[in-house]
Amino acid sequence: MDAARERAPQCVRELAEADIDAVAVLRVCGWRAAYAGLMPQTYLDSMSAAEDAERHRARFRRRPPGVSELVAERAGQVIGWAAVGPARDPDLAAPGGGAPDAGELLALYVAPALIGTGAGRTLLAAAEERARAAGFGLLCLWVVRGNARARRFYERAGFTPDGAEEASDAGGVRVPELRYRRPVVAAP
Repeated sequence: MDAARERAPQCVRELAEADIDAVAVLRVCGWRAAYAGLMPQTYLDSMSAAEDAERHRARFRRRPPGVSELVAERAGQVIGWAAVGPARDPDLAAPGGGAPDAGELLALYVAPALIGTGAGRTLLAAAEERARAAGFGLLCLWVVRGNARARRFYERAGFTPDGAEEASDAGGVRVPELRYRRPVVAAP
């Protein structure tokens, strides 16, 4: 068995509140690895896993209906996290306020040392399964324009930019993001 397969997740399961500290470490490490040079280093350095975990616990307890959070595990350790739910963008909202047809991959993080091992693909497939089960016909996501590695990952998974752009604030710097989308494919 090759080294990448040995490090791929053994299972993907629903996030439990006990996983939040590990997820916060993944998020902070993921941001620092993915956004070095794209966001102010002082902003990335100031990120705190403890503060992120505190915010995540509060969100976890009041999570809106339809949002699913997943963790990937290997040897009992959380190595990845993903969240999927109804699309937040008004232009993707269901007409007349009905059930939304569009879902959104709200987050996908893998331990930086394990990128390329299949953990991201496994989490994405599980998130898409949740989107399919929720009845979404479309799945969208937002990615930082300069994050070439993430853009390649999503493009290989069949996502394409749809022309929507926005900018978020990171330590006083506007960071451009692009929206990607693709149809939710039927289960094999």
